[in-house]
Amino acid sequence: MRYILALTFGLVAAATLTRDTCAKMNVVTTSTMVTDMVKEVGGDRINVVGLMGPGVDPHLYKPASGDVVKLQRAKVIFYSGLMLEGRMSDLFFKMARGGKKVYAVTESIPEKDRLEPQEFEGHWDPHIWGDPTLWSKCIATVVEGLSAEDPAGKEYYVKRGETVVKSYKAVHQWALKRIRELPKSQRVLVTSHDAFNYFGKAFGFQVIAVQGLSTVTEAGLADITNTVDFIKSKKLKAIFVESSVNPAAIERVSKDAGVKVGGELFSDACGKPGELHEGNGEQYDVGTFVGMVKHNINTIVDALK
Repeated sequence: MRYILALTFGLVAAATLTRDTCAKMNVVTTSTMVTDMVKEVGGDRINVVGLMGPGVDPHLYKPASGDVVKLQRAKVIFYSGLMLEGRMSDLFFKMARGGKKVYAVTESIPEKDRLEPQEFEGHWDPHIWGDPTLWSKCIATVVEGLSAEDPAGKEYYVKRGETVVKSYKAVHQWALKRIRELPKSQRVLVTSHDAFNYFGKAFGFQVIAVQGLSTVTEAGLADITNTVDFIKSKKLKAIFVESSVNPAAIERVSKDAGVKVGGELFSDACGKPGELHEGNGEQYDVGTFVGMVKHNINTIVDALK
């Protein structure tokens, strides 16, 4: 009798869980920054599948057959845009033409706020999240996309979206205060590739990338020599590797310039969800956008001051 009751309760619980899961809107995202944003806005009304994990370079990501299936099953798709997911752009365009609801979150960013460095050869710089306040504007696209497919949840998405915007703007102000601990002469960020232009503009840093735009090709001898000379002339205390880029070039520069590697920064991907880091007297989850920003700022300030 007890076995039958236990089995009955188990079946009821499983049915309830399946029903609840099915009731949630299925959403697919690309980069970890977009995934975290969509999860924060969508809350418990959506089921989010992120295609890219920690340490994955979105510039080079090539979707597997399983990813295409996930995309086809999605009710809504959100990606970063501005050619960040270069190899996937054609796929998104084709799916959109076929009637799939596909949104580039950076659609919300006015052209006047986008950067177009010369080295990007006529393309916008896609690394918007380097400026948390600017990145917060992308939330409007997420709220719009979720609300269009789930009108009953519109008020829910709007309220959560407002909360997420506040948290992004708050971490921006926190970062500005933390950076004031650094002498202006040390506000120079040397990293592997050009992912920190928006960061530099938002927080008053000169940004130098050893490899320029590339995350694949090795830095040339001239690039390394020029960077070493620059570091010595500025008397910098540290340079930084990136979680999604081969550290070889930075390690070579570090050795030749006699400067320490100050730590690892999250550039094109957040850290592992649930992984807690501690800095400046607090803990934060580096798998979230806010935690990613805090980690980067704490790492930079502690290494350069």
